[in-house]
Amino acid sequence: MLFSSLEFLYGFLPLVLILYFAVPFRLKNYVLLIFSLGFYFYGEQTRIILMLVCVAACYIGALLIDKVERKGLKNLFLWLSIGVCLGMLGVFKYADFFIGNVNSLTGASFALTGIILPIGISFYTFQALSYVVDVYRGDVAVQKNPFMLATYVSYFPQLIAGPIVRYQEVEKELAFRRHTFEGFAEGVKRLVLGLGKKVLVANVLYSLCETFKAQENPTTLFYWLYIISYTLHLYFDFSGYSDMAIGLGKMMGFKFPENFNYPFISRSVSEFWRRWHMTLGSWFRDYVYFPLGGSRVGKLKLVRNLFVVWMFTGLWHGAAWNFVIWGVYFGLLLVGEKLLWGKALEKLPKVIQHAYVIILLLISFVVFDSTSFAEMLRNLKGVIGIGTSGFADTTSLYYLLSFLPIIVTAAFLSTPAMSLFAKKLNANNKTATALSVITPIGLALMLIAVTAFLVDGSFNPFLYFRF
Repeated sequence: MLFSSLEFLYGFLPLVLILYFAVPFRLKNYVLLIFSLGFYFYGEQTRIILMLVCVAACYIGALLIDKVERKGLKNLFLWLSIGVCLGMLGVFKYADFFIGNVNSLTGASFALTGIILPIGISFYTFQALSYVVDVYRGDVAVQKNPFMLATYVSYFPQLIAGPIVRYQEVEKELAFRRHTFEGFAEGVKRLVLGLGKKVLVANVLYSLCETFKAQENPTTLFYWLYIISYTLHLYFDFSGYSDMAIGLGKMMGFKFPENFNYPFISRSVSEFWRRWHMTLGSWFRDYVYFPLGGSRVGKLKLVRNLFVVWMFTGLWHGAAWNFVIWGVYFGLLLVGEKLLWGKALEKLPKVIQHAYVIILLLISFVVFDSTSFAEMLRNLKGVIGIGTSGFADTTSLYYLLSFLPIIVTAAFLSTPAMSLFAKKLNANNKTATALSVITPIGLALMLIAVTAFLVDGSFNPFLYFRF
């Protein structure tokens, strides 16, 4: 069930909110647990068992880690919990990828499993693992109520697409949280803005990408339209969903971490990854990179640590070679910035730094969106004019003129310019008063527009379902 769907917005969500605020606080988490399990069961049916097994493994493992004194036993229970969760992730996400590569390398003909990837498994697995590891480290107290841990892992706003919320970030709020009208209103605002980003921007941009893929021999101009539209689509699609999740959490008293911070204004690839999918980056940093030694090691180990993290980051996004190549690509760039050209980059004019990042990102997302090595090479050659039907034709010019307004608007909205302008207006008492009246009206109109798009049956995919 997508957040950007009529059944969620006008069926599931109102029912959750009515019951959630109708019951006393001691029952609120149980309401969330029941509806969260129902939310997941709606899309996954029997595969909800995988999530429950993951929760059970981490719950029991953390209890045993907390109970025993011997370091060896603590390590054993930690690795058993990790093994169960990552084992399920490995089988259900990577089994066919492994079998297919074995067949290709050896000429064998092992049958593929045909397993369908469970929605959100990469997200809820990482959340559950962060809990058991933090208990092992002594960073959080063990949760003795299994229903509370299950609520944390299965909580529907962040269940299928993040942000990746660590247990320590919501530990206190699970036990007690305040509900205010201001917090609820802020949550509604964030939800509607996320809906607008997803439905009114991302979906429109993706329709252009689909049109490009239907062309038999696109022009160079069409290749550029594709990679720009796809990059902007990916940002608005995922950040819009993150905004919706954060907004839903706020409506019910939870404060989730931010997941995006205007990544396209970055002046280095390193900065970009501090601004893009921040909860995933910080998870790999704290649970993989730092345990390996981080950057406080020799150059060879630093290179090893970065490549380990980025191999895992690529594979986290999908069981396919394009994701592996994508991860290695960023690993190479980050190694280069740390050890080779990073200091020289800092001395260049800001416009060149931004251009450097944007060009490298556009290339990366061509790799990210490829379904085969041949498609990847064709698209990479296409953007430099190799193998195309020319620079432009009437078809590509038509789509340029048709989609240019939304592309320009999306590019502008991907910067903090609008946010900075709103802050300036709020700093003035007169304009702040006017803004307090205009904002609810604007949000209402945006919700009406989103609803109209959804009623019309407009294209409404969500890319990160496959992760």
